[in-house]
Amino acid sequence: MKHPRYPHLFTSLDLGTTTLKNRVIMGSMHTGLEEAADGFTKMAAYFAERAAGGVALMVTGGFSPNLEGAVMENGATLLSPEEMEQHKPVPWAVHANGGKIVLQILHTGRYGFHDKIVSASALKAPINFFTPRELGTDEVRQQIDDFVRCASLARDAGYDGVEIMGSEGYFINQFIARATNQRRDEWGGSFENRIRLPVDIVRQVRRALGRDFIIIYRLSMLDLVKGGSSWEEVAELGSRVVSAGVTIINTGIGWHEARVPTIAGMVPRAAFTWVTSRLKKTVDVPLVTGNRINTPEVAEAVLADQEADLVSMARPFLADGEFIRKAHENRADEINTCIGCNQACLDQIFLGRRASCLVNPRACRETELNFIKTDTPKRIAVVGAGPAGLSFSVSAAGRGHRVTLFDKRDRIGGLLNLAVVIPGKEEFAETLRYFTRQLSLLHVRVVLNRTVERADLEGFDEIVLATGVTPRKPDFPGMDDPRVVTYPRAIENSGAVGKSVAIIGAGGIGFDVAELLSHGGDSSSLERKRFLDQWGIDRQYLNPGGLASDRSLDDALSSLRTVYLLQRKAEKPGKNLGKTTGWIHRAVLKRQGVHMMSSVAYERFDNQGLHITVEGKPGILEVDSVVVCAGQESVTDLADAADRARETCHIIGGALKAGELDAQRAIEQGARLAARL
Repeated sequence: MKHPRYPHLFTSLDLGTTTLKNRVIMGSMHTGLEEAADGFTKMAAYFAERAAGGVALMVTGGFSPNLEGAVMENGATLLSPEEMEQHKPVPWAVHANGGKIVLQILHTGRYGFHDKIVSASALKAPINFFTPRELGTDEVRQQIDDFVRCASLARDAGYDGVEIMGSEGYFINQFIARATNQRRDEWGGSFENRIRLPVDIVRQVRRALGRDFIIIYRLSMLDLVKGGSSWEEVAELGSRVVSAGVTIINTGIGWHEARVPTIAGMVPRAAFTWVTSRLKKTVDVPLVTGNRINTPEVAEAVLADQEADLVSMARPFLADGEFIRKAHENRADEINTCIGCNQACLDQIFLGRRASCLVNPRACRETELNFIKTDTPKRIAVVGAGPAGLSFSVSAAGRGHRVTLFDKRDRIGGLLNLAVVIPGKEEFAETLRYFTRQLSLLHVRVVLNRTVERADLEGFDEIVLATGVTPRKPDFPGMDDPRVVTYPRAIENSGAVGKSVAIIGAGGIGFDVAELLSHGGDSSSLERKRFLDQWGIDRQYLNPGGLASDRSLDDALSSLRTVYLLQRKAEKPGKNLGKTTGWIHRAVLKRQGVHMMSSVAYERFDNQGLHITVEGKPGILEVDSVVVCAGQESVTDLADAADRARETCHIIGGALKAGELDAQRAIEQGARLAARL
């Protein structure tokens, strides 16, 4: 019987020797558990929870087939029987919960962060400071043998198959693309020679492991770099790996060095499924598409439009391990949706830390952070319905505590309500929707439009203050001028800000405000055609790499205002933005003509404008508005009253530490406090 709401999503798929119970793959994502102490026990719990949640097929994070292919020194590898034994708990746990799992074989090539890296040619990647050694002819053959050995060990460990990583600019891609392969032997030169490596890897893995072993090949569909593959080359390689024996083709978008965003929150949902659909005319194995598919409705639409046979999601399963079960039970409104922020997952991985999820701090901590039902329910008052207060309230109520949530505003969300207004951060609306639904399901008493006083806190067993922050104003002449506004006022009523504006403070908030005030589009930033055009992506795929030849990422975008983004520090504005998204924000503001200035001292604001001094030189910015994004201070004025109402109270989120606005920290603090009360 077809599912009434998602008939395509919940259709099984016969792979010949095995059947997938739905059309969703949990895509590969490095989590840091691969290298962590007791990491395989933690991985087993992580994957088991998602298998129990209904995912049909999962792909592990990347494991290198040899030392030179590792992500970093001492990075995850699978190259010996001893390492194979460590893996066994992972597929066992997945199978025990009704799922299937394959291991991704990832050779980083010139992307590895260590001095043993190798590649097709000795060309340093622009995102690395190590230069790879060019492999000799026989050494390339040894690399193929290493892939086969790794696949055999994966089978011995109990995995159902492997995914051969041939996209995102890694080792195999480096042989395929003319830009990174300058060899003159049998592995370079002609297209036939350049694709010999991936074809031989697939052929030999299939020959060694037989027909009942799943082989997924991750094919780079759109390199988004100069000198990348043409569409004809992509299609031909797809046909060749199918002939060599792949079970499924998974489609990858963009090399890591590409200067085009592919998975950040500002990328429209399902922005790249169109290129996967082109390959359906060429190959006859199931095709997987991915990149910013984060709701069952989007996945269903992609499948219904026959753009792919399967959809891949990685970060959405960090956000909610029960995604598939909730969708199947028509509870999609209960899904904790991935917002594409990268803050707790990819940004952490690139800093060498363990991944998690901003909206779900349990992700990758399934053996450490659990919300066990309480035998002694308490009456708990929570003051402040921002991210910290919401996280605590939902988690504590889920344990069985009786929670009352107060807020002085007329709606929940706190500063999350500002985030949804920022172009590229619209997905935060999903987080608000999730918390709203959970408060209702868990019977949290929500009291809005209430400025809490001591009397309101009498009779509670525990008091939690999540009262947030208030913007800080610099102290110099002119700050009381009505044309000087705080960032909440500017975001809530951007139309009242003048046509020329100076933003004081170039942290994350300043960048968000600059994006909002300069944004000149007349449609949503999540609109696909507009996004592809603005980032110079060739939708006709007439050029190698998929970049439009007549467009430049330096081309100016339209801007509503003249905007100056200022900071006191001497460092480059935006230095501390997210590791994987900061470059996007800087690029967007540059193209929108935002003037970014460092080492600025503020003298006064008057009818002439904002008087400043930059490196000892005075000047005037002739602006008619100033927006202050110069940090914030914790709101703790209720702390004494709460202490008197009870012996102690708990302070979390911005009320505990102001600094930059940090929803990740606030949500995690709320969850951890709820787990231990």
